[in-house]
This record gives sequence, C-alpha cells and structure tokens, in this order.
Amino acid sequence: MMIALKAATPQLPRTTAVADHVVAVDETDSTNALAAQMIGDGSLTLPDHQDGELAVAVVAADRQTAGRGRNGHKWISQPGRCSTMSYAVRIPRAIATDESVNGWLQMIAGLVTLDALNGMIEEYGAAPNQLDCLLELKWPNDVFCHGLKLGGLLSELVIPPSSGTDADADDDVVIVFGVGLNLALGACWLPTPQSTSLQLHVTGLPSFGEMRDAVAERQVEGFRERLAKFIADPKGQAESLREEMKTVCWARGRQVEAHFTDGTTLTGEAIGLNEDASLILRTQDGADHTVRTADVGVL
Repeated sequence: MMIALKAATPQLPRTTAVADHVVAVDETDSTNALAAQMIGDGSLTLPDHQDGELAVAVVAADRQTAGRGRNGHKWISQPGRCSTMSYAVRIPRAIATDESVNGWLQMIAGLVTLDALNGMIEEYGAAPNQLDCLLELKWPNDVFCHGLKLGGLLSELVIPPSSGTDADADDDVVIVFGVGLNLALGACWLPTPQSTSLQLHVTGLPSFGEMRDAVAERQVEGFRERLAKFIADPKGQAESLREEMKTVCWARGRQVEAHFTDGTTLTGEAIGLNEDASLILRTQDGADHTVRTADVGVL
C-alpha cells in the first residue's frame, strides 16, 4: 500500500539568491496557472530588462493538483519527489509571436533544463549507473533518460496588464516556462511504464530538497543567459540552437510516429529540425514532411 505524501512549502535559498522574485507554495492546481494569474492581477511583476539582463521570476509548488502538459495532457507528480516549477520571463512581443523563430523558445527551455540537471549532477559528484543513461530531449517538450520520460516542459504566453491585445509590437509579453521533473521518485511511484526518475539512473545524488534548489538556481541563470542571447540575435541563435539540438535530440535518426490533434498520424524517420524548430520527418517514399504540432512516439 502506498502512503500519501504530504506537501510542504519548497525551501529554495539558492534559487531565491539569483531570481528576481520567488513564489513558493505547498500546493496549487498548476504553477503555470498560478504564475499567469499573478501576472494578470499585478501581484507578480517583472522589471524591464536592462543592459541585456533579463528578469526571471519563479513560481514553485511541492504538489500540483491539476498539472498540465501539451495538448491537454495531465502531469502527475508526487510531493517531496518531483520538482514542479514555472519560470516567468519578459521578452519582446515581436519575438514571442514570430512563428519563424518562436518555436526555439521551447527548445531553449529544454536545453536550459538539461544544462541545469547535468550541472547539478556534476556539482555533487554523482554519476550515471550506465554509460547510455544520457539526458536528452524528445521533441518538442520532454526530457528523456535511457529512452524514458523524466520530465516535461510547457511554455505559455501571458499578456501583462500593462499591455493589451492591440499593443505595439515593441511591447513586452511574458513567457511562462513550466518544468516538471521526476527527481527522487521511486519505481513504485512512476505514473506510467514510459516514465522514469533521475535517482533510478544516477548514484550519489543529494537530498530531493537540495536537488530541486540546485536545479532551479541553474535554470534561472540559464533562462536569463540563453534568452538574452536569443533576443539580441534570434536568427543567428536559431542556427546555433539547431546545431546544438543535433547532439541531444533523442528522436533524431529514429523511426517515429507523429500523432496530430485531428486524429491523423504520420510515420517516418526523424531527420532533424528546420530553421523554425519544427521537426523534419522523412517517410518511406523519401519525402520530407514538416511537423509543427504533434505528439511524437518512437516505433
């Protein structure tokens, strides 16, 4: 019999030291939803970015009662075992709404998460149990380890109260990056056979609380650095990110099946990413197809 775990307010001293604002609660329906609500009612504000430095706010909860993934999927987590955080960053509206580059915002969130996890593992002298237990990204929004889902990402645009739908293109909007990670979840707690947890693949990790804080601290710094570079040169950074994704894109070179929201599917080999961060899928007849919104599974 599993014992229900009690939620407690996250303690995040390292994250608080580097973030512009931290909101920590023991329980909420969704950290993304809470962040959007607070931005909308003005209780969570982000200062203007100055000299290329971006402000980053963090909303954290120990338990989510209605965690969300892409396309209406649910994110199931356990308090004291899973990190559920949202990171809010102001960026120019023109970049957030430019379909030729805004797909890279989700990829940036994934790369920031990999950097944070790998940096935490290195800091504490931990090591993978097997050589092939590398952390990778499954396009467009999953963190994978050993072919299993370790975490998920959800990026959402929020209009701050100072702006409107007809505001100038030079105005800022807020992107909220939700990041859910199974850090210390035992095998018996895994929600699906396709999911996993970091502690099942890495030995020498610190306590869950230390892990959560160390990863979040690095994510704040990673979002600030990577997004500032992207805002300064979206097209140039898109090409650099495209090259970087080649080394961590889990689906690349595999036979996959893309499931679209209209119920149709497309099967083929994942070749790589286009300039706009969409997936290139090559079917058996040699034709290349662009996949922008779909759930992608490996055959």
